[in-house]
Amino acid sequence: MTAPSTTRRVTGVTALSVETTPLDDVRHLVPFLDSRRPLVWIRKGEGIAGIGEALRLEFRGPERIREAAEAWRETVRAATVSDDVHTPGTGLVAFGTFAFDDESTATSVLIVPEVVLGRRGGRSWITRIRRDGDTAATAAPRRPGHPVAPSDDLPRPIAFGDEYRLSLLPAGLDESGYEAAVATAVAKIRENDLSKVVLARELSGHLPLESDVRRALVELALGYPDCWTFAVDGLVGSSPETLVRVHHGTVTARVLAGTRSRGRDAASDHESAMSLAASVKDQDEHRFAVTSVLDALRPHSADLAASDLPFTLKLPNLWHLATDIAGTLSDGASSLDLADALHPTAAVAGTPTRDAVALIRELEPFDRGRYAGPVGWVGGDGDGEWAIALRCAQLDDTGDLTAYAGAGIVADSDPATEYAETTMKFRPIVEAFG
Repeated sequence: MTAPSTTRRVTGVTALSVETTPLDDVRHLVPFLDSRRPLVWIRKGEGIAGIGEALRLEFRGPERIREAAEAWRETVRAATVSDDVHTPGTGLVAFGTFAFDDESTATSVLIVPEVVLGRRGGRSWITRIRRDGDTAATAAPRRPGHPVAPSDDLPRPIAFGDEYRLSLLPAGLDESGYEAAVATAVAKIRENDLSKVVLARELSGHLPLESDVRRALVELALGYPDCWTFAVDGLVGSSPETLVRVHHGTVTARVLAGTRSRGRDAASDHESAMSLAASVKDQDEHRFAVTSVLDALRPHSADLAASDLPFTLKLPNLWHLATDIAGTLSDGASSLDLADALHPTAAVAGTPTRDAVALIRELEPFDRGRYAGPVGWVGGDGDGEWAIALRCAQLDDTGDLTAYAGAGIVADSDPATEYAETTMKFRPIVEAFG
């Protein structure tokens, strides 16, 4: 019998017992997941997958990420952990997804699974997590003298359900509505001290209750192997942008801003990349985004450095301007602390942040929910990997699916061009579910 999940809203700490043991290589994590509410974080075939919920922590409001970081520290202090693998993603971990806006009605969550399967650097493992005092064992005892968990201790993979096709249609803003919002944003940027604002639009559809969400995850993971493919509490996507990664005292981030579509052949593709690299508009947009990340991370790293010039990052459907940032943590901040410091970046909000968010609330006729918020995982030592929730869709309990895509608007933005950019950015989700 599975223990019920626990929700923390204000007070109370649940003590957890955690055991990580090695496994023979598990090459594919997705087949073990729940077909409707998968929990996963993978890139290039490596990452972690969760089954069940041992603990669920929920947060709302302006302090949601800071409160989550503190609640996580309390949870870690109360936990008993045995870890025979000692690699990122082992021991006590929580998956998380956070709302973009302080005023969002969407719940931000940290989820500690009952079982975690992981794979990294050719090593595989299983972590079993239970609440102290729970007499319903979640795992068979390890065999004496057996250093690797036997196969009969593993959860069983679940056969994939029938294929499906889903049509996603405009919601909130149609083409003319979005272009009008962009034109308004351009006018306000030219009239005021606002440098950039990111405007998004929605597509929506309905996924039948018998549909297997894991099929979309497989499509995303195979089609976009260099992106973070994720599913956390109904938020499903494949993000190219690393908000922050913390590992053994080192902090890294990747900033993306500035976009072009891929060319139809080698010559046009090269021309597209060169056009992006030479674009003053895109370089300005990118510079705002890089500056916002550096300003947020400098208080936590004395040797923070970024590449001198952005490089063009090639994805299956797009070129992006990209900058990598790295440094050594100087204050012991956790990955959640840094996600709190960084969010929202100029890449998903604008510059100055407060004015940009206010304009987003004025021009976007919907709540972004967790779109453009942090999504990822945190470990018991505070290390973790967090992406910005882009190229994603939110699936609710009724089967309603809402996808999101946005574009960075600056003084010389063209409304039709920005609409076309959002159409390109919808492609991963439209193809994964379509």
